[in-house]
Amino acid sequence: MHKNLSEILLTREQIEKRIKEIASEITKDYEEKDIFLIGILKGCFVFLSDLVKNVKLDTNIDFMMVSSYEGKQSSGIVRILLDLRQPIEGKDVIVVEDIVDTGLTINYLLKTLKTRKPKSIEVCTLLNKPSCRKVNVTLKYVGFDIPNKFVVGYGLDYNEYYRNLPYIGVLKDEVI
Repeated sequence: MHKNLSEILLTREQIEKRIKEIASEITKDYEEKDIFLIGILKGCFVFLSDLVKNVKLDTNIDFMMVSSYEGKQSSGIVRILLDLRQPIEGKDVIVVEDIVDTGLTINYLLKTLKTRKPKSIEVCTLLNKPSCRKVNVTLKYVGFDIPNKFVVGYGLDYNEYYRNLPYIGVLKDEVI
């Protein structure tokens, strides 16, 4: 375990097992359809990579980058830093997130993306913090519901560090 963590919340094995289960659900739900995955950078890249390797469908992938965090707190103001390069009109879209906590960012993204007229749009997130929710959002695919702790690893960061950890851990308070 990394020296700046107080605990490992989810092991590599737990994460890999759940990703295979989610991929299987997506494959079943979208049988005989093409899907368009939108990864929300930077945090989703590890999750999305493992997810797409296990989805047994034709997939198209694009990325968006948004910002709503200042340090460890959501500012509540969402800015699109990188937009899609491909149109999504008429496509079955799944937005892939690393974590949904307040719901403000994903709510903003869904409203924005719906104006682009996809055939359908759903959310897939590795982590969900329902106790932090400020707006109601529907998450179709959820890896794990977690407590209100500041987590890093498996793509999630604190000031751009810890993304490379192969598990999800809780950062010590004194490090934040």
